[in-house]
Amino acid sequence: MTVVDAHHHLWGADQGYTWLDEPALAPIRHTFGPGDLAAAVEGSGVARTVLVEGGRCDTAEAELLLGYARTSPLIAGVVAWADPEDPALADTIAGYRALPGGERLAGIRAQVQGESDPGYLDRAGVRRGLRTIAAAGLPFDLVLRADQLTAAARLAGDLPEVSLVLDHLGKPPIVEGAAGFARWRGPLAALAAHPNVTAKLSGLVTEADWSAWTVGDLCPYVAVAVDAFGPDRVMFGSDWPVCLLAASYERVKDALADALPPLSPAERDAVFGGTALRTYDLRP
Repeated sequence: MTVVDAHHHLWGADQGYTWLDEPALAPIRHTFGPGDLAAAVEGSGVARTVLVEGGRCDTAEAELLLGYARTSPLIAGVVAWADPEDPALADTIAGYRALPGGERLAGIRAQVQGESDPGYLDRAGVRRGLRTIAAAGLPFDLVLRADQLTAAARLAGDLPEVSLVLDHLGKPPIVEGAAGFARWRGPLAALAAHPNVTAKLSGLVTEADWSAWTVGDLCPYVAVAVDAFGPDRVMFGSDWPVCLLAASYERVKDALADALPPLSPAERDAVFGGTALRTYDLRP
């Protein structure tokens, strides 16, 4: 089995990632490059990874990330940023593919979680852009808040031709305990009902108490997701180096393995590799 980490980032401290200026993020406010990634995954069994845009929200970042993929034997695919409402989106995607390393372009993402408009995913321009992404043969990563899951379910139902990947299970408010779980569970299931959606079991430790979380805190969320999507539509992602706010790379991977409900060997293989290989069309 090829073990795939379907979600991680790389960034430079001086490369425009201004969201890292938040005081609580000081522990990860420095440069993480391909060499740091290789050191982090050493001994974990991870053989391939998907590098995801890091919130810089400009097209120039794609050249940087695809360049990393071109030179790193670990990085099998890149999910680059693009604005779905950009009228030149098709040309932007074609431009990414023409860059060195452009053959590693595996998906597109925008920072939906930062949108205050509750109707953002219903906008005609956004939906037109998602169809453009699908026509280019790429999935769209949905990084959104738990309160946006209902709109995402509506989107998935209206655009069955678009492959959607839910990052971090929609960022459930694990730190809020039972109340947060209750608010998240129904909308997550509604989204999972659409077969064009897959989900990443990623980013959960930083939605829990950073200093006191346990595997038991994660188990209900992982169980609901696996039951709703099925093992062939969920995938492991570390969210490294963001995860370092709450746990090491090794601890995140081990915690997910421990939090999974009983699965067959083939189903575990899907979670830890097969789903990502298929969803992102990661080729040798």
